[in-house]
Amino acid sequence: MQTLTLTRPDDFHLHVRDGAALKAVVPYTARQMGRALIMPNLKPPVTTVAQALAYKQEISAAVPAGLDFEPLMCLYLTDKTTPDLVREAKAAGIVAFKLYPAGATTNSDSGVTDLFKLLPVLQAMAEEGVRFLVHGEVTDPDIDIFDREAVFIERVMKPVLAQVPDLKVVFEHITTAEAARLVMEAGGNVAATVTPQHLLLNRNDLLVGGVRPHHYCLPVLKRESHRRALVEAVTGSQSHKFFLGTDSAPHVQTAKENACGCAGMFSAMNAIGLYAEVFEAAGALDKLEAFAAQNGARFYGLPQNSGRITLVKQAEQVPQSVPFGDGQLVPMRAGGEVAWRVAAE
Repeated sequence: MQTLTLTRPDDFHLHVRDGAALKAVVPYTARQMGRALIMPNLKPPVTTVAQALAYKQEISAAVPAGLDFEPLMCLYLTDKTTPDLVREAKAAGIVAFKLYPAGATTNSDSGVTDLFKLLPVLQAMAEEGVRFLVHGEVTDPDIDIFDREAVFIERVMKPVLAQVPDLKVVFEHITTAEAARLVMEAGGNVAATVTPQHLLLNRNDLLVGGVRPHHYCLPVLKRESHRRALVEAVTGSQSHKFFLGTDSAPHVQTAKENACGCAGMFSAMNAIGLYAEVFEAAGALDKLEAFAAQNGARFYGLPQNSGRITLVKQAEQVPQSVPFGDGQLVPMRAGGEVAWRVAAE
């Protein structure tokens, strides 16, 4: 039986919600990852240090006994964020601020309406070494949804990097060849997370044979050529600039399967196994450990996790659904199999 032992990975982009939903999903990540960077788009959003620290306690309380797992916290960037808040966040151990362009995705109504008005805030992030996490899409109604990321690069990302050249930026959940190219050509202050769905699926998986609501996420799945470009990026000569960020986003089944299904895919249940499939198919299993456990830690200035996990090449059945608060949650690849699983300790 084929096995692969890795330094315990990190997930640098994770949604866990709150309340009963949080308690249902945190254990899936804690069993695979040593740390996870928790997204702040709750209702209301996490915009203050006090809120972030309270949220961290709630997440830590949901970690099963005996597991060594640390939630890393970030704050939701708004039009009212100040340089003083950046300095307060740094002092409290908050590692990042997250940009949601207003209206771009789930719970983004409080997001930024004009990033260029926040240049003093971005400068403070650069000075303090706080990472700037970017949901890189424009929201103009005249821009095709499949082009939002590419347009964001030209209208926003490149001008911001030119005006705040020392800002440490993570281009989150990239989906296009254009985004991969930007990251590879930028300086060492720019990196990106890549999700399992954008490495494994393309827009045919969303639309062919009928709309598949559990494959609907934002940024939306793109053409096969873009998927291939992402695989090449995470396995190629500039692969050190890319790292694991699932963007696992749990939603109750009834919210996904209705006339206006919400965006997000829940991949946390089998995350590292899904990534292992990608790297194996690319003939690059030897690069999985760097992607999953080294590149992100280095970019955030964190030590690598001391623990290790072992993956076994043995198909694991994915359930059709799992309990989620008062409802059910449909995981990525529900009813199918994942080729790699985490070996029991």
